[in-house]
Amino acid sequence: MSDASAPLIARDIVRSFGSGRVFDGFSLTAAPGRRIGLIGENGVGKSTLLRLLAGADEPDAGTVIRPADPGFLHQEMPFDSAATIDDVLDEALSEVRDTLAELERLSGELAGTQEDSPGYAALLDTYGRRLQAAQEQEVWDADRRAAIVLEGLGLGGVARERALGSLSGGQRGRLALASLLVRRPSALLLDEPTNHLDDSAAAFLEEQVRGLPGALVVASHDRAFLDAVCTDLIDLDPAADGPVRYGGGYTSYQAEKRAERERWERQYAEEQEEWEILRRSIGTTTHRVAPDRGPRDNEKMGYGHRGGRVQSQISRRVRNAARRLGELERHRTAEPPQPLRFRRTALGGPSAEGTVVSLRDVRVPGRLAVGRLDVSATERLLVTGGNGAGKSTLLAVLAGQLAAEGEVLRKDGVSVGLLAQDTVFERPDRTVRDTYAQTLGGERAEAVPLSSLGLMGDADLDKQVGRLSVGQRRRLALALLVAHPPELLLLDEPTNHLSPRLCDELEAAMGAGPGAIVLAGHDRWLRRRWQGRELRL
Repeated sequence: MSDASAPLIARDIVRSFGSGRVFDGFSLTAAPGRRIGLIGENGVGKSTLLRLLAGADEPDAGTVIRPADPGFLHQEMPFDSAATIDDVLDEALSEVRDTLAELERLSGELAGTQEDSPGYAALLDTYGRRLQAAQEQEVWDADRRAAIVLEGLGLGGVARERALGSLSGGQRGRLALASLLVRRPSALLLDEPTNHLDDSAAAFLEEQVRGLPGALVVASHDRAFLDAVCTDLIDLDPAADGPVRYGGGYTSYQAEKRAERERWERQYAEEQEEWEILRRSIGTTTHRVAPDRGPRDNEKMGYGHRGGRVQSQISRRVRNAARRLGELERHRTAEPPQPLRFRRTALGGPSAEGTVVSLRDVRVPGRLAVGRLDVSATERLLVTGGNGAGKSTLLAVLAGQLAAEGEVLRKDGVSVGLLAQDTVFERPDRTVRDTYAQTLGGERAEAVPLSSLGLMGDADLDKQVGRLSVGQRRRLALALLVAHPPELLLLDEPTNHLSPRLCDELEAAMGAGPGAIVLAGHDRWLRRRWQGRELRL
């Protein structure tokens, strides 16, 4: 049985890929009841750390001490497509059923053993420990719990004999999450768990993980989820003393992070200023005690009397300054790296006033029904609704990528760009730099360099696209859109897989400006601050 009292511990973890070192002496303790969020820019190592903690990857150095059965939710679906929902649930409940069978066996042995026999006390102790663990894991309630979890994650109406290959990507992701919640592992490791969750499912997940007795470590872009669930946040972005652990959720983290960055920049600036003063001081005083400098005219009368004393004083100043320089060198504050900052102020391209696209009685059977929709040239439209309501379908119709019944009228020559949920590149063997240039064309890529957008770091430009993290691929897809802003920009769950800070910056860029933006999303943090129109499907 799971031991929810066991902590999850990483000590002095080192992990490198090629010539790049992702972690260098990283340590973490996740005690039972602590819910730790991992945040940082895309590619900083959040998913790598979860894999190391789960045992799906091994560190180059250092140790990980984990409970016997940690549960790990990958970004990618881990189940075979031929399996059914029932197969997944049977696997999740297998430990529970083994426990019940073991308790029944022990109960039978106890019934057949005399109380005064030599092995009775040990047998009773074993039964007691197994019974206590079973009660803590609520094993007798497991089947009912499975039904509640499926309903809470929006899968209650899906037939359990359905093959996974027939489910949507969102449904498969929710099923993977459901299997972990049903199993109730001693420690839970989640990678972007709220992707594909609507409001009710996200609220259900928050309630479930807050009630787990063991440790939780979660990498998430979902700012509302981080605020509602986490007791601590670990920022994996570069900092003066390495990754920093903050108490509380995302709101408190924002204020502390700004203050910490300001302290780091101020400390570095003060050290640089002192460094320069000391260097100038050493240069000046060394010149004054130069051995080949003779006495000036106004020094000649007392030169012999005062010369030695003055030179001794100046030499002492040089030594003191050099000693202080040595101290600064030994304890030098690293220069704060320039963080990626999304620097595109306009996401859409300018268009003449009027309507860029209109829908009349549009239908995609079984997926979408819209009576009337007009999108103006400067529209800011948020499309909301539960899973399966047709949000992605609507964007595909607006983009002209999906045929529909009814009338779809687009302004002549209007340029349209779509950021789809799944980011796939035809040539994963190409580098980021080449993909950007080949997709945009040399002239446009030169006019708007990828590095100018603040979406990809210089160290990633020569990586193959297929080696990027999910979030980095998402950033590249966004860069290709905003480098040549379309008149109608369609964004499907744009904050999925992006770092919380980029989500903040992207949200700010969607304010007033040229072009029309239609966004479909579950992001509760973004929706609470949305200033434009909303269409609920």
